[in-house]
Amino acid sequence: MAETFERARALILEKVSRLPAESVPLLDVVGRVLAEEVRAPWDMPRWDNSAMDGFAVRAEDCRSQKPLLIDGYIPAGGTACGISVSSGRATKIMTGAPTPEGCDVVVPVEYTDEDGDHVTINGRVRVGDHIRVRGEDVQKDEIVIIAGSILRPAEINMLASFGFKTVSVFSHPQVAILSTGDELVEPGEPLGPGQVVNSNAYSLAAAVKEVGGKPLLLGIARDNRESLAEKINVGLQADVLITTAGVSMGDRDLVCEVLQEVGVERLFWKVDIKPGRPTAFGLKDGKPVFSLPGNPVSSMVTFEEFVLPALLKMMGQRRVIKPFVKATLKESITKKTGRVQFLRVRVVDNGNGLVASSSGDQNTGILRTMLHANGIAVLPAEREQFEAGEEVNVHLIAAVDALDTAT
Repeated sequence: MAETFERARALILEKVSRLPAESVPLLDVVGRVLAEEVRAPWDMPRWDNSAMDGFAVRAEDCRSQKPLLIDGYIPAGGTACGISVSSGRATKIMTGAPTPEGCDVVVPVEYTDEDGDHVTINGRVRVGDHIRVRGEDVQKDEIVIIAGSILRPAEINMLASFGFKTVSVFSHPQVAILSTGDELVEPGEPLGPGQVVNSNAYSLAAAVKEVGGKPLLLGIARDNRESLAEKINVGLQADVLITTAGVSMGDRDLVCEVLQEVGVERLFWKVDIKPGRPTAFGLKDGKPVFSLPGNPVSSMVTFEEFVLPALLKMMGQRRVIKPFVKATLKESITKKTGRVQFLRVRVVDNGNGLVASSSGDQNTGILRTMLHANGIAVLPAEREQFEAGEEVNVHLIAAVDALDTAT
């Protein structure tokens, strides 16, 4: 009996575990997921310092606008040791330099008139102006980045500011990809009668790389137990194994049988979805094994809906299922009840909201529709008719800022 779409995906995410953490150089962790919280090893800033180039003074000395004697200079990278601001005096100071004892305000240079060894303060002065106080950004031992955070340039800056050279992040999975079928040849090889190019392996490898995984192409297994078992056993050394084709009901569809023979526990085979019904999932020693249909459209759609969330969880991400956006159907859609349908759609913004239209013939043999699609509308199993103007849930497969704008 086939699983429902929701139950199949829930089962996958229940069984898949996060990979161990690894220590990675700072510049190589962009986009990775932090494996443990980061606490500040010191206050930031580490000392009171000037936010401007100007003069460190006492606010009470600025009320009369009498010239102040300049009796010190603190450059960026300098020290305030031995320097203090006393009545009637000022210390020239650069941005980032520590403020001297006695100073309670820094006056930017543009609000002063410097004349030899004296400076006149112009304008209103308030205590605390242009002084960055020790610990005002982050205090020592404060949690600054929580575990599970995706490391962006802002997080990299914070980590570098605290002297981190390496960071503990969740490992990225090695994903073995195996294509099956006597009819397949590799790209660039001569095509004989009845033969087709092994394109699935490359689209799946690209999808794995796009999300940060490490694809391992196993080549082509022929439609016999010996060839399948040999290559499947190699693939089971990786963190994840994906097979394509050979999971339907034909005489040569042996993948599920061979997977069981080599010890893979099958958790489901067939899902009530279109396209992609002959999709299977299992485990071998805790490692996930996905068996996807051989049709290129079906393999890409089932990767998006089943494999991608699993990989994201393995890499430590907290949000593993893409959020839905609401889009209005441009045309009416009719489907059969009993299966969730993944409708390939093109989404545009017409100025009043998102509008989704079919990206073309929804036959699973029409690969061109994936080129024109930037979303997958998920149509519920129990519904048959969807009217133009009705809102549907869409998983975007292109960035929101890449959406076309209708004119």
